[in-house]
Amino acid sequence: MVALAELDQGSGITGAACDALGVSRATFHRRQAAARLPVIQKRRPTPARALAGPERQRVLDLMREPHFVDLAPAEIYATLLDQGIYHCSIRTMYRILHEHDEVRERRRQLQHPAYEKPELLAEGPNQVWSWDITKLMGPAKWTYFYLYVIIDIFSRRVVGWHIADTESAALFKPLFEDCVAKQGVAAGQLTLHADRGPSMTAKATALMLADLGVTRSHSRPYTSNDNPFSESHFKTMKYQPQFPKRFGCIADAKAFCRHFFDWYNIDHRHLGIGLMTPNQVHYGQADEVYAARQATLNQAFRATPERFVRHVPRPPAKPIAVWINPPTREGIM
Repeated sequence: MVALAELDQGSGITGAACDALGVSRATFHRRQAAARLPVIQKRRPTPARALAGPERQRVLDLMREPHFVDLAPAEIYATLLDQGIYHCSIRTMYRILHEHDEVRERRRQLQHPAYEKPELLAEGPNQVWSWDITKLMGPAKWTYFYLYVIIDIFSRRVVGWHIADTESAALFKPLFEDCVAKQGVAAGQLTLHADRGPSMTAKATALMLADLGVTRSHSRPYTSNDNPFSESHFKTMKYQPQFPKRFGCIADAKAFCRHFFDWYNIDHRHLGIGLMTPNQVHYGQADEVYAARQATLNQAFRATPERFVRHVPRPPAKPIAVWINPPTREGIM
């Protein structure tokens, strides 16, 4: 239309342009005249049946009351009707809320609690245990066996394990009680750490730990670093060359785990505990092993001192203290 107006002012060929564009000249002139008129915004008149100011304020105060503040206007409307009370329509309630910028989600939103970072210290065996459950794939698709494993974080020794067809706190109870009895754990001595799986946070598990005098600890949600020892142990197991993709039956899974845990506890030299085996550290043989290694290195140094730089070589350090989330420098200060 602007182009047509320019043509009309410059050359007087509005008719030809309208014909070429398929626009009638009457429509063109009508729209040109409307564009020259000032725009007048008409305010919607207040209906005579509308609520008066005090009535609107009374409805607003009602919707702000504690037992209504989290309800939608439709629920408030229905609740009042059931009490034999009527103030206005649902739409009017929305209009009143909109005038005060309160048209929003009125329900209480879920607020997750602030989970504290677990900070656990073990300076010897049977002070802090970590446990978890992992799935082992069964013979067919969507079939699994569940492996329960309890590990001592100081010595890295697997103190107990169990394989079952299901995941249940009821199955963990006899396993843990048997481990406590075999290790001679006294009440108040042990802390048991786990993630927040259903079996770990179950009421039955909490009651059992309370009866045994065991302190329980949990990881923060979705924070695998809070349970590093169990996660690392499962990785060690599943990265073994002998670990099968699937187990033919639960007996096969038990046979594999029996052989693996014997090797892990007795023969596996663990980097995190000075390249000693879990059994050596767990049963107090670390000093003896360290002294024997040092004697071997001393002999090697005396035989060929030119092969060593500056000092006598030392074996990997003995484990002294193991942390789950050691405190930061700011936390210590």
